[in-house]
Amino acid sequence: MTTDSELMVPRVPGTVAPVPPAPVVRILMRPMTKVLNPLIRKLAGRRHFRMAALIWHVGRRSGRIYRTPVSAGRTGDTVVIALTFGNQSDWSRNVRAAGGCTIRLRGRDYSATQPELHSRQEAMPLVRAAFGPMERAGFRMLGIQQVMTLQLREAISS
Repeated sequence: MTTDSELMVPRVPGTVAPVPPAPVVRILMRPMTKVLNPLIRKLAGRRHFRMAALIWHVGRRSGRIYRTPVSAGRTGDTVVIALTFGNQSDWSRNVRAAGGCTIRLRGRDYSATQPELHSRQEAMPLVRAAFGPMERAGFRMLGIQQVMTLQLREAISS
């Protein structure tokens, strides 16, 4: 069995040990994302739709700009994003490769930099500060193992 501390140890310098999505996510949620993401993408990041933020990231190979809804919360100048689909999802890899992204959170757009991965245990104080009890319970039910943190740099005028 892999411990959370082992998940953070790179196998090769500069790489991240892969953390796949939990079985409940692979079985139940992944098939629904093709249907739900277009709807959630329209609502994500809006002022009164707190359950999701919207990130813009650049494809590592294509150079194309993508918009992806994510579960994100803010505490101070730190954004905490639950890695529902693990750290090998395309958006996660793109954001880490680029060193940041643009994020729309509660109706405002921000430049976000310094992506870092944290195990569930080491990020618990940040998760408690950024998410309410219902969201945290949902993360436990989904078996989320890691979060990504980003530092907000400045609000981008819309």
